[in-house]
Amino acid sequence: MLEMENLFKESREEALAPQFCEKLASSFSYAPSRAGKEAITPRQVQSWFQDRLKKSQPQVASSNMALKLLTNLSDASTSFGATESSQKLKGNASDLSELIFEALSSKDNAWYDVATFLNYRVLCSGELEVRVRFAGFRNTDDEWVNVRRAVRERSIPLEPSECQRVKVGDLVLCFQEREERAVYCDAHVLEINRQLHDINSCRCTFVVRYDHDDIEVIRVSLT
Repeated sequence: MLEMENLFKESREEALAPQFCEKLASSFSYAPSRAGKEAITPRQVQSWFQDRLKKSQPQVASSNMALKLLTNLSDASTSFGATESSQKLKGNASDLSELIFEALSSKDNAWYDVATFLNYRVLCSGELEVRVRFAGFRNTDDEWVNVRRAVRERSIPLEPSECQRVKVGDLVLCFQEREERAVYCDAHVLEINRQLHDINSCRCTFVVRYDHDDIEVIRVSLT
């Protein structure tokens, strides 16, 4: 077994090749220590390497298991990195089927609604990642994302009458127009110029800085 373990570490990719397994099986079968014993087959050798390879890979689970794991780890919104102010804007959903998530794409630093969680894996560092399919996108756009830093309950748009709830320093999800398409990205509020207005439209202006590129937008309104 020790020799098999060493061979796995030294020839990991080659270990599952039929020729390699056949050669190794013959070597073991004709070893003096196995005289009079049943011969080891290439299939037995290959099966051992397959099992060893499986144990060395990250854990994977179904979509339902991934969702349950996310819920258990989240402790409401806290584990997803939600700020105190954002937690106040969201209720605690007791029914898993009612939870809607958004995930941060590493391709453009924008947040998108999650259509489904495909599976999850635990890295050697102990961090949890989930593979997500973004709503409205194809499977070629699926991504592995970090649960702590890149998954959270879907952001809730503020109504014009709720603008007073936004404070300087708050983390907000803001619309950003780009050449290829418009996206939603995290930003922090730097300055607020409040104006009197009715409940149907907000006339206040907000200065925000986008987290991913430090670009400041001078006027951002809720309408």
